[in-house]
Amino acid sequence: MELTLTRTVKRRTYTIGRLAIDGTYFCDTLEPAWRDVGRGRKEHRASRRRAIPEGRYPVAVAFAIRFGRWLPLLMHVPLSADVRIHAGNTAEDTRGGILVGKNIRPGMVLDSGIWLRRLLKRLGERPLGEGVWITVE
Repeated sequence: MELTLTRTVKRRTYTIGRLAIDGTYFCDTLEPAWRDVGRGRKEHRASRRRAIPEGRYPVAVAFAIRFGRWLPLLMHVPLSADVRIHAGNTAEDTRGGILVGKNIRPGMVLDSGIWLRRLLKRLGERPLGEGVWITVE
């Protein structure tokens, strides 16, 4: 299964995107603001909330202690650990993960819990043993 996150709006405090599954639009996304930190360059602790670097990452569904539930986990993300796709409404609701929902209001996604459940259902319906990858562009 191939997920594609295409960023459509980059603002000072947030990044909006569109998530597709196997080439078909699924929902909108929200991340913190994009910051190009470059390879090997360090960030100040206060600026660690940032959008995920562009690239292709394997995805696993794993239990997230912080959220108390099973969530998609992006693996091998540079300069980041425990990057999840989860529910939330604003960039303040994430420490660098991807929020799913509908972008009806500027800087927000709505109905996030509904879209997260729909995404988990789609991931659960894939054939046994089929890998999941996300391309962030």
